[in-house]
Amino acid sequence: MNNESSVAPERAPSTPCNIAASLPRRAAEAPERVAMRCPGTRGADGLARYDQVLSYAELDARSDAIAAGLAKRGIVRGTRTVVMVRPSPEFFLLMFALFKAGAVPVLVDPGIDKRALRQCLDEALPEAFIGIPLAHIARVVLGWAKSARIRITTGGRAWLADATLAEVERDGSGAGSQLADTRPDEVAAIVFTSGSTGVPKGVVYRHRHFVAQIEMMGRAFGIVPGGVDLPTFPPFALFDPALGLSSVVPDMDPTRPGQADPNKLHDVIARFGVDQLFGSPALMAVLVKHGAKLSGLKRVTSAGAPVPPDTVAALRALLPDDAQLWTPYGATECLPVAVIEGRELQSTRAVTEAGAGTCVGRAVAPNEIRIIAIDDAPIAQWADARVLAVGEVGEITVAGPTATDSYFNREAATLAAKIREPLADGSERVVHRMGDLGYFDAQGRLWFCGRKSHRVETAQGPLYTEQVEPVFNTHARVRRTALVGVGAAGAQRPVLCVELAEGANPHDWPAIERELRAIGAAHAHTAAIGDFLRHKRFPVDIRHNAKIGREKLAVWATKEGAWR
Repeated sequence: MNNESSVAPERAPSTPCNIAASLPRRAAEAPERVAMRCPGTRGADGLARYDQVLSYAELDARSDAIAAGLAKRGIVRGTRTVVMVRPSPEFFLLMFALFKAGAVPVLVDPGIDKRALRQCLDEALPEAFIGIPLAHIARVVLGWAKSARIRITTGGRAWLADATLAEVERDGSGAGSQLADTRPDEVAAIVFTSGSTGVPKGVVYRHRHFVAQIEMMGRAFGIVPGGVDLPTFPPFALFDPALGLSSVVPDMDPTRPGQADPNKLHDVIARFGVDQLFGSPALMAVLVKHGAKLSGLKRVTSAGAPVPPDTVAALRALLPDDAQLWTPYGATECLPVAVIEGRELQSTRAVTEAGAGTCVGRAVAPNEIRIIAIDDAPIAQWADARVLAVGEVGEITVAGPTATDSYFNREAATLAAKIREPLADGSERVVHRMGDLGYFDAQGRLWFCGRKSHRVETAQGPLYTEQVEPVFNTHARVRRTALVGVGAAGAQRPVLCVELAEGANPHDWPAIERELRAIGAAHAHTAAIGDFLRHKRFPVDIRHNAKIGREKLAVWATKEGAWR
């Protein structure tokens, strides 16, 4: 699927390639416009007052001051800096200060397993650590980031740290613009994956990747300055100032979107005129269950995992008729890759529930998406990959301006996920292997069939999770299912783990199991699935609460079945 050139648009020589480069311009154009609004204190009704507000002018000036203060303490261009700060004005001020300085923020999901978190921080070899007081206690007690020689706290006093953030900002006050002349290939950040299929990996983001993301998302979704966004995944709020949006940070635990309070979300949507919302499928399910109309929203975007067809249908019914519901496809390593709007996605529901997979739409220009033959080994050169024809299931690969080229200090992982491709002009580009399986239909749309590592290799051939689970998810008393394999690859036994819907009586499981067998028997590719196990509650990823932990379920299923 070859679209336009994969090179990002040329930038004026005088403009640094930096996600923060547009902030001074936005601040000059609309200095009083709200850039960030955070929950702050609570009123008598228990709702956040949202009294922590940053205008564009304040975000620009204060991030300059912090960047200047950080420089005095040795955090400068190229300094790898762990940031462990909750979504707050301090988080956004810090991130823009680090981007302006050309320093390299290191971001890790705080909710991941503590041993994995320590491994991530050890791999990143940070030179500085900026965090809330609790993060500094953990750093000392658990031995995190021992390489960090500079330590800054957001607390009121410099306990277990060299200075407070307030002192840093005061020391840099009045310093003027701190925007470094960063170049496209300079490292901008190290962003760790969610670790849903193993230990998180540090994705190396270069400045050109962030700038391309802003440009591509703005075009793909028709985003114009002046809107009000509710990003329930806080790091995405960093895109809003570059797009000219006002960002309202929700009053919720960002690591548990499935437990968000819908009343708080509706309150903030109405109070501040929110017209666009980003959230995981788990958060969308919360809004659907609540059932109140989402009046005023013009654009809703959901990503992190496939959005179930019934959630899409229910959500569309809650939105205004002219609102758009986008479900972009991508990953930490490359985003956005493809996109589809809710109306078109609804039109594919019947074939998805018959086993076709989930349609994720068309490539976001200028990405080039190609399907290659499944291979678990590294592929060093593109000439060694075999491109498949329309309709054939294989590995999804993407080349484009947001396709990152390496993992930090993970050479084996980089070799396994990246392919070098020579271009006609003598240069080369990196093709990213998404780790997902899929195919193209005759209309040029990409269909997602599941993770490559989750495929079940039976003696009769492979089974793919996204072509199996939606078939069984149609059962009224089933919340979701997960296909796992028991045994050695090539002779695996397909087992369907089942989580019942809320309100379903576990005592009815024997009848539900019989009905699931009948559903499977009606489709050729699911007819051979004969083992069904009820699971109380599936493990899910910490970031979006939507990706099912099939690796853990496979271990559980092996023990639970033992094997019959």
